[in-house]
Amino acid sequence: MGTGSDTGRGGGRARGFVLKALVLFGGVLLLRRLRRSTTRWDHARAVAREISGEKFSREQACRDPDNYFNLRMLTCPATEMVDGSRVLYFEQAFWRTPQKPFRQRFFIVKPCPKEAKCDVEVSSYAIRDTEEYKNFCDRPKDQRPHDEEIIEDIAEHLTTINLSRCERGKRCLYEGSTTPGGFPNSWNGASYCTSELIIHKNGEVHTWDRGYDEEGNQVWGPKGGPYEFKPAPNSCYDDMISLNFPPTKSLGKKFDGSFVMNE
Repeated sequence: MGTGSDTGRGGGRARGFVLKALVLFGGVLLLRRLRRSTTRWDHARAVAREISGEKFSREQACRDPDNYFNLRMLTCPATEMVDGSRVLYFEQAFWRTPQKPFRQRFFIVKPCPKEAKCDVEVSSYAIRDTEEYKNFCDRPKDQRPHDEEIIEDIAEHLTTINLSRCERGKRCLYEGSTTPGGFPNSWNGASYCTSELIIHKNGEVHTWDRGYDEEGNQVWGPKGGPYEFKPAPNSCYDDMISLNFPPTKSLGKKFDGSFVMNE
């Protein structure tokens, strides 16, 4: 009798061990499946979504008005390429004159090639007829260029930023920059330009575009750090009127050291 009881207890412990091992193994498989469920295209769609919308550098301009303007950055979906790449329209303007953007681009957002050490590519392109696209995002869809027109109006490739997911514990979702050496650029005596992009969990987008001459001297772009664009408040922008910014006539000189109007 005693021997049979010990055998039963031993068998129960063995079954319990096997059950725990199966549960642990199943959990590992489930975790792997969950990780695999986030595809490269999921990351590309997430980046396109996070950089879209209306954002302002208002708080930064208040802190450091000598080096940063209160700019409005507006980005929205324009169309989609045959391969699934997202085409976004992007424009920047002074918050006082949002109807007069000084910078207009197309962004093409897609996954990085499998062999690359990044997750998402964000490439910027010139627009053939910028006048036709002014305030594109603010217009009703039936007053925008059609998908076929948009694809035809994607002009010169300007830059590509390679983004990677941020490490755990950081404030950001994605971060990255152009490749070493940047891309050709001739504005204000530059020979090449570089760009950095950080997408934060709270909706902020930080961009740092800089131009350098052949000797490596910075000739345009902010020197103290990136522009910090925060999502627009839900309320109107009437309270911004009280901000004391330099008059338009003085902007030309300030652009030399803070922000590029035309690449």
